Amino acid sequence: MNQEFVLTIGQRMLELTAMLAGPLLIPALIIGLLVGMFQAATQINEMTLSFIPKLMIVGAVLVFAGPWMLGVIVNFTRELIMNIPNYIG
Repeated sequence: MNQEFVLTIGQRMLELTAMLAGPLLIPALIIGLLVGMFQAATQINEMTLSFIPKLMIVGAVLVFAGPWMLGVIVNFTRELIMNIPNYIG
């Protein structure tokens, strides 16, 4: 196991993390911006007003994208475990 191999696995893990975090973070960012603009326009400074919609959208995204996300993680883990003999020697 050389440095290039370890870096390749690390790179794949980071790509997978970004791919799985994107569907959760992007809608939360959009909702947060919309609620922030609404709060700025109406001068309502309530913290739960921004938290609750973000929590709801993240929950909805998890319901719809959760099975796909779980499948991606399981396939990556299965591939790592099945290739352990190839990685060792």
